Amino acid sequence: MRSVADGPNLEQLERAIGYRFRSGGRLRHALVHRSAPNERPSEFPESNERLEFLGDAVLDLVIARALFERFGDAAEGALTRYKSTLVSEAALAALARSLSLGAYLALGRGEEDTRGREKSSILSDALEAVLGAIYLDGGMEPVERVILTLFETDLETVRQRSAPRGDYKTALQEWTQAQGMGLPGYRLLDASGPDHCRTYTVAAILAGKELARGTGTSKRDAERLAAENALRALHGDVPGPDA
Repeated sequence: MRSVADGPNLEQLERAIGYRFRSGGRLRHALVHRSAPNERPSEFPESNERLEFLGDAVLDLVIARALFERFGDAAEGALTRYKSTLVSEAALAALARSLSLGAYLALGRGEEDTRGREKSSILSDALEAVLGAIYLDGGMEPVERVILTLFETDLETVRQRSAPRGDYKTALQEWTQAQGMGLPGYRLLDASGPDHCRTYTVAAILAGKELARGTGTSKRDAERLAAENALRALHGDVPGPDA
């Protein structure tokens, strides 16, 4: 089993996180999975589970406040959905991987042998433990700063996906630009019916390829529906207006 001290330099992790610990022991403690003390209790007397508990609470508070302030018109149910997405195991594990957190963990031999450094559950728990350690080491202000920096991209993604109904064209444009995919366009495919009751079919186009189609009684409505359907194709789902 590899010791925390045997792994990569913790200063590299501090730089990645954006916080320098006053007490390096707190960061080392946050990296001790519960499997490590079972095998080397003298080196690892305590796992990071208590820090994980604290970090989970701090993370919930900071993200809840950020959502409350950034989504002033969102109902409680929508805010709850957004928070659940942001602090899910998958989301936290992705952030942990972006920090190469797995390389710094102290694991028991069993977890080492089963690629524990890559497990989403272990990585997400470790990230929460690190946040708990930052809170104990420096207080609320630095841990809030770290959390908001780490989650800025995810918060922006939530903002784009929560565009109110009728603003799907803007949401699609912002999303494709954020992904470096360029600007979407719209192509009229068909206009049929009498003048007083015409039906329009429009395609949302990106980089010369059709993303989706929409049909409406005006070109504007057809474009909006095409943008909505394009977002569904890209995201898998598109939230409607908060209610």
